[in-house]
Amino acid sequence: MSQTDQAAKIRAGQGFVAALDQSGGSTPKALRLYGIDEDRYASDAEMFDLIHAMRERIVTSPAFSGDKVIAAILFEQTMDRDFDGQPAATYLWETRGVVPFLKIDKGLEPENHGVQLMKPIPDLDATLERAKAKGIFGTKERSVIDAADPDGIGRIVDQQFEIGAQVLGHGLVPMLEPEVTISIADKADAETILRDRILQGLDHLPDGAEVMLKLTLPEVDNHYAPLVDHPKVLRVVALSGGYSRAEANDRLGRNRGVIASFSRALTEGLSDDQDEAAFDRQLAETIDSIHAASIAG
Repeated sequence: MSQTDQAAKIRAGQGFVAALDQSGGSTPKALRLYGIDEDRYASDAEMFDLIHAMRERIVTSPAFSGDKVIAAILFEQTMDRDFDGQPAATYLWETRGVVPFLKIDKGLEPENHGVQLMKPIPDLDATLERAKAKGIFGTKERSVIDAADPDGIGRIVDQQFEIGAQVLGHGLVPMLEPEVTISIADKADAETILRDRILQGLDHLPDGAEVMLKLTLPEVDNHYAPLVDHPKVLRVVALSGGYSRAEANDRLGRNRGVIASFSRALTEGLSDDQDEAAFDRQLAETIDSIHAASIAG
């Protein structure tokens, strides 16, 4: 199947995006939640082997299929590894019918003007070429908004679209992720500034270009409807952002046209010491609940 088939699945698929892209900073916490403490590994290499084993267990489970999971976001090391003896991206698309994305950001700068921009991304063009060759459909790039500061949010959006243009230049679809921290007092105000700045950025994209947006679930239901309906937006997905799965699903179901792209909420309840039956049962329940919320809006 071609990239056209993958784009059609993203555009119309009745499902959600699995975020399997924990990197160096977030992997220890993800492993702890999965029941693997730091005393189980002595190096980064061992840590990444353990998180890969968790991801492989998830994607090879009978519950994980393109019927309900339309895409998955991978960490770069995962892209370079195998699932069930096949290259990760190939396995996801050809065996599971799940469209593969790659996380490309390399962490965050210190906060300035209420935001954390992305750090520079070394050798991005080479990474994008390699991703394209491996069958990756698109990318994901995250930065963080901690205050309703118009100047800071403007910088965030400008940087997201700048990186997005570079991704588009390689024939890949960028998933722009300017995350709004869920605990800030002025979250609703930040979301209004963000929405309006993104609309400005979309208007400057070339004709025929499409991006995806990964956004924090908003305080006002359907706040991002103008983005959902925009002709240059392939799909709007939501991050769980620290909400429990129950609250994230509830908020998601109230936002028309927005689907989930959950990470921690996807793995909630899974444990390294579960037998296969218990693991598959828990994962199936989780996928069913996130899928139902994604198609409810």
